[in-house]
Order: sequence, then structure tokens, then C-alpha cells
Amino acid sequence: MTVESRVLYIIVCAAGPAGEVGTLVDLAQAAGWQVQIVATPSALAFIDVAALEERTGRVVRSRYRDPSEPRSRRADAIIVAPATFNTINKFAQGTADTYALGLLAEAPGLGIPVVVLPFVNSALAARVPFARSVEQLRAEGVRVIFGPGEFEPHEPGAAGERLGVYPWHLALERI
Repeated sequence: MTVESRVLYIIVCAAGPAGEVGTLVDLAQAAGWQVQIVATPSALAFIDVAALEERTGRVVRSRYRDPSEPRSRRADAIIVAPATFNTINKFAQGTADTYALGLLAEAPGLGIPVVVLPFVNSALAARVPFARSVEQLRAEGVRVIFGPGEFEPHEPGAAGERLGVYPWHLALERI
């Protein structure tokens, strides 16, 4: 299978950089990926759905399809960016209470490569449940871009200062 025929799902969560996910879409398309955006329900308020649909040529998905709707092609790879504290913890626990989490719950068992690029503050990143979730995901082969030289959390209340330097490129490099 050529890279041009491969489908990359970008799962967008409700965090500051979500409004700039088009940056990752552009990088992925330049690398030959077909891109499908999947937004968590809360992320819909953070993104320009119409612009992303025009850019990708695909409907932004945020819910399970109705039986009359066509199935989306299965992802060849998945990037979760920006990934929130909530999504990372639920993914590690196997919770599938949204369409995005349902896709993530299945992905490791299907052998689909997953890269997670967090956007969390240092108070959340310091929590034991978060550290445990990162460790669990890594143990299952999920690439979590977190730690020195990768994604480092921002101070609480300072998210706006980090929006322009969010490392979208790292997620694509790791897929």
C-alpha cells in the first residue's frame, strides 16, 4: 500500500491548539496521507468544521454513524492531538463512551499505530493517574510524545503562551 492511499485519522480534543489542527492536516497531506478528522464532542466548539471538511474532502466525524450512513475507511494510523488529560486517561482505561474513544479503544487490538500528543498543564501531568495512563499506553505500543525534549506541560493558566509552539510536526514524525 502506498502512503498516498493510506488514511490517517486525526482525533482532536477540546484543548487550546485544537483550532490550529489544520496545521497537522497540511503536514499530513503534504506527506501523502488522506486525512479524516474525528473530533470529540467538546472539541467541535474549538474547530472550524466547515474549513476542515473543505480541506480534507471528508465530513468531520464526532459521533457514531447512523445505520443508513456509509462507513468510513478504517484508519491506517491515528494521531490524537491535542490530547487532553481526560482523553488520555479514558483511552488508557479502555473507556469507549464517545466515537473518538471507541476508535482508540480498538486501535491497539487491531494493530493500528497510534501517536498521542498531549496538551496538559503541569498540575494535571503531575497526577498519578496521568503518569499511570501514559505508562499503560506505552506498554501497549502507543507512542505518547511526553517528556523532556518532547511535549512538556505548561504551567496552569499559561496555555495561551504555548499555542504558537505546539509541536504538531512531532506527531506526524512519530507515526
